[in-house]
Amino acid sequence: MDTSTSSIEQALLKDAERVRCLIIGSGPAGCTAAIYASRANLAPVLYEGVQPGGQLTTTREVENFPGYTDGLTGPEIMERLKKQATRLGADFRWGEATAVDFSNRPFKVTIDNNNMILAETVIISTGASAKYLGLPDEKKFAGAGVSACATCDGFFFKGKDVAVVGGGDTAAEEALFLSHFCNKVYLIIRRSEMRATKALQDRVLKLKKIEILWEHETQALLGDNLLEGAILLYKKGTPEEKEVRIKIDGFFLGIGHKPNSDIFRDYIEMDEVGYIKTIPGTPQTNIPGVFACGDVQDKVYRQAVTAAGSGCMAAIEAERFLSDQE
Repeated sequence: MDTSTSSIEQALLKDAERVRCLIIGSGPAGCTAAIYASRANLAPVLYEGVQPGGQLTTTREVENFPGYTDGLTGPEIMERLKKQATRLGADFRWGEATAVDFSNRPFKVTIDNNNMILAETVIISTGASAKYLGLPDEKKFAGAGVSACATCDGFFFKGKDVAVVGGGDTAAEEALFLSHFCNKVYLIIRRSEMRATKALQDRVLKLKKIEILWEHETQALLGDNLLEGAILLYKKGTPEEKEVRIKIDGFFLGIGHKPNSDIFRDYIEMDEVGYIKTIPGTPQTNIPGVFACGDVQDKVYRQAVTAAGSGCMAAIEAERFLSDQE
């Protein structure tokens, strides 16, 4: 045993705070869990993580969250959810969970490497991060033409030309969804073949609205305040290499998401990508008393409303679990 590590843990344990329900993550799932846990008198403590409010805070306009007839920005929705949970008694705190020990109850969760929480139940709502190409222009046009969610933002590009980058299932699904209302959809694939399932490939290839740009790689995005186009390289690094420019109003990333689940890997069962596995129809993980909700366990829908619903389920199950224990 590393004695220095052991001594650090003993020091943290000495001053550890004990809570009934600890929520890790502050997106729609975490905030909704905080609302329900508060109303169940669980006195939840929620740590907001590195991106308070989650991915929804990067969305300028949200029109598909129920109840907001005129739409709201992502940050506005998250601020309202936070205020609602706080009014009901949830304790929101700045900080990031940096280590966990789920081997026994109470569960040990270290915050910012220097503060330990002992929790009777834990709700994991850390979300998933969209994968980006790493171009500086992606940040410049975030919310102004660049998106990682066609279902969330595709409607705003009705009748316009857009591009999707990627060759797997995610990219194919995004392109098919956008084809319902966009004028033209470019599918930018850096290889000479798609990785998507055969059924999705067949659907993509049949649609005239979708133009596949084989062996193209995105080099830059163009525009002033709003996205206006993209610079691509055809057959990069070969004698046939040439620059290609396309005019587009929207650029969608379809290269997947990475669940924010690394610190739980030693205890929680996950799939090969890192999505937390839950008992079907429930938010229960393989550790009794530890629940997962939102995008960290949902690789299919990834919507704010489904995340909120799963947060509700997690809080209800946490309350039932504690009742059974007591």
